Amino acid sequence: MDLRTINVIISREYLTRVKKKSFLLTTFLGPIFFAALCILPTLIMLIAEDKGRKIGVVDGSGIVMPYMEDSGQYSYADYSSEPVDSMKNRYFDLGLDALVVISPVDRENMTVSVSAYSHKPLSVDMKEAISRNVNTAVEDYRLASYDIKGLKQILEDVKADIPVATYTMDDSGQETITSSEVYMIVSLVLSIIIYMFIAMFSAMVMQSVIEEKSSRVVEVLISSVNSLDLMFGKIIGVAAVALTQFFLWIVLTAVLVIGISSFIGMDSLAASAGMQGEQMTMMAEGLGVDPSMMDPSGMASGQFAIPQDNELSAVMSTLGSLNYGEILLSFIVYFVLGYLLYASLFAAIGSAVENEADTQQLQMPVTIPLLIAFFIAFYAFKAPDSQIVFWGSMIPFTSPIVMLARIPFGVPAWELALSILLLVLTFVVMAYISAKIYRIGILMYGKKTTFKDLYKWLKQ
Repeated sequence: MDLRTINVIISREYLTRVKKKSFLLTTFLGPIFFAALCILPTLIMLIAEDKGRKIGVVDGSGIVMPYMEDSGQYSYADYSSEPVDSMKNRYFDLGLDALVVISPVDRENMTVSVSAYSHKPLSVDMKEAISRNVNTAVEDYRLASYDIKGLKQILEDVKADIPVATYTMDDSGQETITSSEVYMIVSLVLSIIIYMFIAMFSAMVMQSVIEEKSSRVVEVLISSVNSLDLMFGKIIGVAAVALTQFFLWIVLTAVLVIGISSFIGMDSLAASAGMQGEQMTMMAEGLGVDPSMMDPSGMASGQFAIPQDNELSAVMSTLGSLNYGEILLSFIVYFVLGYLLYASLFAAIGSAVENEADTQQLQMPVTIPLLIAFFIAFYAFKAPDSQIVFWGSMIPFTSPIVMLARIPFGVPAWELALSILLLVLTFVVMAYISAKIYRIGILMYGKKTTFKDLYKWLKQ
């Protein structure tokens, strides 16, 4: 390998890409895009809500209609005295969005059956609102059947939802209040970012190789430089572009956060955070997590609830206690090594085909480990030391993403060292294999490459 030649190729790849308008746009619009992602979910939820919907109710039980209270989203009209068939015929004349029919009370099982009719499929929010009201009515009806005075209030008083204050202790026994939810969010964000970076920039290497091969530019380049120098120069050049963009994103995002915090104020930010409760609960249910874990206040209501200031202190304390130097260094190390590993494989794939349409078959064995790593990392916060997460952070094809998801929760130094060593060794082996494929494949034309062909090239 000629280091001087590689440096020339690196400079060419780097300067060519950083001067592109697309690079400048993504670099400067990226932080704005990330900030918008934090705000848009709330705006979309507010805009997408059902409003002014009219629901007709035929209550054959006589116990549910009093619980159908009007809200900003739904208004309920009582048609209990009307025949159901007649209501179905008058559905459009009455301007209804849904017709709810409730059966008489089943005295033996102390329940009712509910049917909802609508011209269009019922929205999830409307169905949940109807179900919630009916369930409340039936529960109160069942409580009343016990004929115990104040039974409902007794059950409410007995119900408990005790928050858990978490602390971490250092070697000296010093305690620091922490928030597990902050670690979870940091873990998720790191997993998403490194997955996106590795996949995006590795694919960029493959596309660059395919473009040069299909345009026959590579034939001119190979006549003056070694194929191995060309491959590694291209890989390292794109890596330099990725790191440049990453550091610019950090700086610009920090400027945006500081600017917004100064303009709005921390009190306003804390107040706005309190409006995210429903959104965070839905996210928790989607991830299979106890919704109370992701409650912005983290506390139950009631006289025994811990003050919200304590939870805010836990969040601020956790943010302050994070080892940002270790996180940043780990991100760079795992991104560089993970990128080098996958970029060398993608470069080999790019050299073996003549257009992107032919990459699907060869690309699948490479992209599957990336997807597996992402799925493991996405749930690593639930059990960061479980067997599947541990081995995912050790296996080189998944460790760049999974290990980074474990970093916020604390990882022993020997595990980090072993993971990095295995990743380096695997990269060396894969780079050797990719170089052999690249050397032959870059000048192969007119035949669709198969795995059998790749095996033959490796034997040569």
